[in-house]
Amino acid sequence: MRKFKYAIEMGGGYTCIYVNGQGLALKEPTLIAAEPSEDGYKIVAVGNEAKKLVGKTKDNVEIFTPVVSGDHSNFEYSAILLKSFLQKVGFKPFEDNAVFVVPCGLSVHEKENILRVCEAVELGQVALVPSVLCSAIGEGRNIDTSKVNMVVDIGGTATEIAVINMSSIIKGATLGIGGKSIDASIVNFLAYTQGLVIGLPTAEILKNEVGSLYLNDTLNMEITGVDAQTKIPRNVVVLSSELRNAIEPFFSEILRAIDTTINTLPPEIVADIINNKILVVGGCSKMQGLEDYCNKHLAYPIELGEDVDNSTILGAGKLLGDPQLLESILKKL
Repeated sequence: MRKFKYAIEMGGGYTCIYVNGQGLALKEPTLIAAEPSEDGYKIVAVGNEAKKLVGKTKDNVEIFTPVVSGDHSNFEYSAILLKSFLQKVGFKPFEDNAVFVVPCGLSVHEKENILRVCEAVELGQVALVPSVLCSAIGEGRNIDTSKVNMVVDIGGTATEIAVINMSSIIKGATLGIGGKSIDASIVNFLAYTQGLVIGLPTAEILKNEVGSLYLNDTLNMEITGVDAQTKIPRNVVVLSSELRNAIEPFFSEILRAIDTTINTLPPEIVADIINNKILVVGGCSKMQGLEDYCNKHLAYPIELGEDVDNSTILGAGKLLGDPQLLESILKKL
């Protein structure tokens, strides 16, 4: 039976590395800062250091994530980023094996790109495991049973919806919306309604601090932006009730996708989903008022995860210590 030392999750928001026997060893933004050079692009910073540069560097420095909805089409940059992270956790090239967490429903080409990344960083054996299975395991759900579980993972660049039975996915969907989509929407909303230009980091802070799905939430926050006409810095108090207009459409779309998925399932499976409740994880599941919003607009009960930011990587870490369950999952992929 194969032994794996690392579990790796490269999401659109963060990259996490779990080391077998040690725990979560690294969690950094999936970001690269690069500037043009004679040979193409020169890497300026990665991870935490790259995030510090957002909105604070010269115009020719581009800061980006090479991973969008699980797609590593810029696999060269993914490899640079992953290699840098692996060096921080004592990685041994060609020797250490890894479980690599991936979205469900990836195309053959997208899986090949991930394997190219793993080959470029000189990993040993690599097992690709769907992230939603790991999320369920991380939250203590028993996936190796005839009882059906449904998982919704609202991540940085994508939302995954999956119906799980006997360690495999029997129905799944991936939406190309997540936390970064909401950040961009907040930027556009304030530009349109307030004539205020802000950056994505400020939008992310607003989302996390005063973002809410409650209709009459009284939260508010003062921010500084640039007036779109005068180009002069200006302070504005942003109300949570106003910000909801930029946030709510994304959650409405997610609920529609959940509803559509469930409506295609047999009654016996739907009964299990109702009994077990829909497990909701991912960073955006921390949005205030989400449970109340779902209760009003979704006909099925939900359960918010206990550690929604880390459910997936912790579940992948549990698989490192349970080779029998891991092999059971791999045989069904």
